[in-house]
Amino acid sequence: MPDKYTFEYAIVRLVPKVEREEFFNIGVILFCKRLKYLGVRFHVNPSKLAAFTEDLEVQDVTKYLQSWNCICAGNSSGGAIAEFEQSDRFRWLAASRSTIIQSSKTHPGLCEEPEKELHDIFEKYVR
Repeated sequence: MPDKYTFEYAIVRLVPKVEREEFFNIGVILFCKRLKYLGVRFHVNPSKLAAFTEDLEVQDVTKYLQSWNCICAGNSSGGAIAEFEQSDRFRWLAASRSTIIQSSKTHPGLCEEPEKELHDIFEKYVR
């Protein structure tokens, strides 16, 4: 039987009008310390966004989220946060915030392959 590894994940939400507290899921961030894995996957559905607001452009949200890819990878174009240890980068990305892009509380799990788990969670909660 293959080894299973603990992981944590958070759902990334878009809150177009923070004052209304309405949101929809746009991504997942997953961290597996033992396998040194930190990944994010996102997709902003243009139809859902239009149903919530006309004040935001998909391209603007996507551009912001692309910096999360850089932070996960530890790429210097992700700024100072990208230089943190991997676990600290996950904590920063999954931290509670009151902006239009928010994360759920973190949830634990067990997996064999973090990349596959990220894909499966993304398909279940975002697509």
